[in-house]
Amino acid sequence: MWTLSGFVDEISSDFTEQCRVASGLGLTHVELRSAWEVNILDLKEEQLTVMKETLAEHDLEVSSIGSPIGKIFIDEPFPPHLRRMRHAAEVAHFFGAPYIRIFSFFLRPGADPAAHRDEVIDRMRALARVAEEADLILLHENEKEIYGDIPARCLDIVRSVGSPHLRLAWDPANFVQVGVRPYTEGYAVLRPHLEYIQIKDARAADGTVVTAGRGDGEVAETMSALRHDGFDGFFSLEPHLDTGTALGGFSGPELFRRAWQDFTDLLKTEGIEYK
Repeated sequence: MWTLSGFVDEISSDFTEQCRVASGLGLTHVELRSAWEVNILDLKEEQLTVMKETLAEHDLEVSSIGSPIGKIFIDEPFPPHLRRMRHAAEVAHFFGAPYIRIFSFFLRPGADPAAHRDEVIDRMRALARVAEEADLILLHENEKEIYGDIPARCLDIVRSVGSPHLRLAWDPANFVQVGVRPYTEGYAVLRPHLEYIQIKDARAADGTVVTAGRGDGEVAETMSALRHDGFDGFFSLEPHLDTGTALGGFSGPELFRRAWQDFTDLLKTEGIEYK
């Protein structure tokens, strides 16, 4: 049975409201990216403790830490970022999260990805080693404007690093926004490495983010294929339906509920059980 989660900072900056809305939708897990307008990796120890207590009060567990690791330019210094990765591992352990979402570094406008490939792979290997030592799994997200934005380079990363502690998160909207038909062009080659699904859709015509099934992200086809393949894991709502912030996308409570409704309607139409 598939498990629903969500980037609950899309609901509100207030963590109690994040948990209240998530619990009200019947979610058992959440993905932590920020609270009180502060990134999860920059919160103080006492704030993290409050979050842990609030999660327990709402019977919620943490599916993943939605970290910003890898969201720096490839030519920026790496050692401080590697230290930040180690802190991310500590935060994941604190919340009992098995996964940490990461990225494969922004490229400067006009840069040739091939010219930066070796540095990207070296850095991703170093991040994977931290995950190996911490017994955690990193989830590479196919974000726009990073090295791993298209299926071929996502595959290159995970194959070249060759670690069971580095797997792929699938974001259909991001693929659409870089001109990729997600299921048609990416599913077959990436499926062996898929560990985690982010639920976000977009229109190919203008890149507008929409709820699942209302864009060109081939979400229904992907869900059907995952069910056929026996996938058993997390599906994390990341609606991005309102104005974004420096911390990530935002939707607000009502649009988050709409995103949940449209996705769960899609699952019911496909006859897919979830919790």
